[in-house]
Amino acid sequence: MSFHAIILAAGRGTRMRSSLAKVLHPVLGQPMVAWVVDAARRAGAAGVTVVVGHQGAEVASYLQGRYADVTIAWQHETLGTGHAAQIAVSASPTLEGPVALLCGDVPNLPADVLASLVQAHESAQALVSVVTASLSDPSGYGRIVRDDQGRATRIVEEKDASPEERALREVNTGTYVMDAAFLRTNLARLDRNNAQGEMYLTDVVAMAAEEGRLATWAADRFDVFQGVNDRAQLAAAEDVARSTIVSAWMREGVTFCLPTTVRIGPAVRLAPDVTIEGGVTLLGDTQIGEGTTVEQGARLHDTSVGARAHIKAYTVAHEAELGDAVHVGPFVHLRPGTRLDAGVRLGNFVETKKAHFGPGAKANHLSYIGDAEIGAGTNIGAGTITCNYDGVNKHKTVLGEGVFIGSDTQLVAPVTVGDGAYVAAGTTVTKDVPPSALAISRVPQRHIENWVERKSAKRDDRSS
Repeated sequence: MSFHAIILAAGRGTRMRSSLAKVLHPVLGQPMVAWVVDAARRAGAAGVTVVVGHQGAEVASYLQGRYADVTIAWQHETLGTGHAAQIAVSASPTLEGPVALLCGDVPNLPADVLASLVQAHESAQALVSVVTASLSDPSGYGRIVRDDQGRATRIVEEKDASPEERALREVNTGTYVMDAAFLRTNLARLDRNNAQGEMYLTDVVAMAAEEGRLATWAADRFDVFQGVNDRAQLAAAEDVARSTIVSAWMREGVTFCLPTTVRIGPAVRLAPDVTIEGGVTLLGDTQIGEGTTVEQGARLHDTSVGARAHIKAYTVAHEAELGDAVHVGPFVHLRPGTRLDAGVRLGNFVETKKAHFGPGAKANHLSYIGDAEIGAGTNIGAGTITCNYDGVNKHKTVLGEGVFIGSDTQLVAPVTVGDGAYVAAGTTVTKDVPPSALAISRVPQRHIENWVERKSAKRDDRSS
């Protein structure tokens, strides 16, 4: 069922004690507000309006950069949730049908639950539907007040509640569905005659109850409706999100050796028979192919990995493309622009940047390969460095197919080594090497006879 979503994201978030806008704090690498927008869209929202206020420029910039169709509504004065809803409704003058009012700091709201709530609202022909939860400690939440027949009549904010009302344990989660026409008409009736001097959106709930068309929906799980107000709640929200994502992938045939230690973002895609060891972080648009193993401590961000690959411990990759059957790590750093074709092997303490390795190429130890094109089957020895930066510009190194680079080689770009060529260990390559040639640049080795004895004698003379 189609509906419009209004997301309230204008709060100050003072308890976060942060220079970053509260709704931009990330959960598994994605800002909280994006989780809410994505949930609304997946649930079937035909349009999304986000109300911004405090640090609104940063929030609006992020949203407009990520979504082309999200409407931004500005709340320049902090006059309460009812005032924020007024601004959102004014920004969408043709609004009709059901409207979901959501909080921008509730990242774990499931899309299917939101869709069910909209459907239940329509089926009940309610003017307002509100999600409630019963808590052992309801502190900080508005309480649901019911009459002697058990019908909800209003929501009282904690600061306005009597001692008897504060003892109530059923609370408002802050998630609603309301009829657009009813909402527009009754938002105009709100006043600021309360303990906080604000317009309460919850007052609209009482107006729907007066007409006998208020519905309440008891949450099966409170944790997916819980807002984030401080760093402890942020960590708890991430744990809920992580658990949900990991459980879903395990049902799809992915093995997690220590699931509680893995951080995995909502956009990550995993194929069956992938194995993820403990302490792994997978964020952004990361994709991993069938049968691949990712060992302990690896961190992949916006990185694609093919099938049957082996990503060894503590590999770090960002904006990299790894083909089928590659072996990488341990302790490898793949920086943006790295592309590894099928069967490539990179070993311990290798760093790459804007480097394309052809099929079966190898760099097994202690090397930096940047701004480079490496041909198929080429072997790069330990301690090799592409000297790609001259202090002003970056230059490219090209190694042909079947090239052998000896240990401790410096390739001073721009330079090309032809197919099948050899570069001797310890060489500094400053000129192009022809195909099948041997490049060597070394100071001739010489021996100074009895040097150690003479050096020792001089030292003894100085000390006597």
